[in-house]
Amino acid sequence: MEMESAVRNLTISAALSAVIGLGGCATGPGRTPGDPLEPMNRAIFSFNEGLDKYVARPAAVGYTKVTPSPVRAAVSNFFSNIGDIGNFANDLLQLKITDATEDLVRFAFNSAFGIGGLIDWASPAGLPKHHQDFGLTLGHYGVPAGPYLVLPLLGPSSFRDATSWAFAYFLTPTSYLSAEVSVPLFGLDFVSTRADLLGATDILSQVALDKYTFVRNAYAQRRQYMLGSDAAPPKYGDESQGEAAASGISGPSTSSIREGSSLGPSASAQPASALAQ
Repeated sequence: MEMESAVRNLTISAALSAVIGLGGCATGPGRTPGDPLEPMNRAIFSFNEGLDKYVARPAAVGYTKVTPSPVRAAVSNFFSNIGDIGNFANDLLQLKITDATEDLVRFAFNSAFGIGGLIDWASPAGLPKHHQDFGLTLGHYGVPAGPYLVLPLLGPSSFRDATSWAFAYFLTPTSYLSAEVSVPLFGLDFVSTRADLLGATDILSQVALDKYTFVRNAYAQRRQYMLGSDAAPPKYGDESQGEAAASGISGPSTSSIREGSSLGPSASAQPASALAQ
């Protein structure tokens, strides 16, 4: 229990310290409008890219080679089913009672008849999955996204959306298991999610002139779409490269990450260098 508590406290403290510490870097000359942290964000993005290249992607490739497709689907379904708890909670906070009811029924149905969520019976039965997180809940009530933010390991975010990770942590049942169990489960979820993105990120490498700009713009557009707002997404300085790359990939392709995973916000759960959620 002491080890579990230490890991939990360390995770929360690291996330909060990162957000608070990065907030102090939001000023200074030469910053792109809408992305005042760009120099630091690009440095973190490069770090995440390297981590993905040498660790996450090889692990995902190995996972797909040694794990049969039905088993990979079951793993994906399991963590997606856990993610419905967070979807349900955020639906309630947004007073979306119908969506909350559907997500609760999805979780109960798949947990009871899908062997703990390993099989997704709810989707074929016509129960839609609603992708929600705490950042979207704050946005629903008018909280601005704030500056774009690239988080170490976690990838594209914003000051508002960074809160989603802490909120999701407390809504994920596996967080309350011992560290000997929760840490391997987190790793399995991460590798499974990265494996789901292999094809999409290969396309991104081929079409994006500037991957950082592309991911930043796609992330902002995707989050605006998920808020269901007609307002234009945030505009950044030099968008030409991101828009040129985006012309080669349709909107849904940039969100192929498994949303609603227990890793956290929809994406939200994403490899650091992958596509925006």
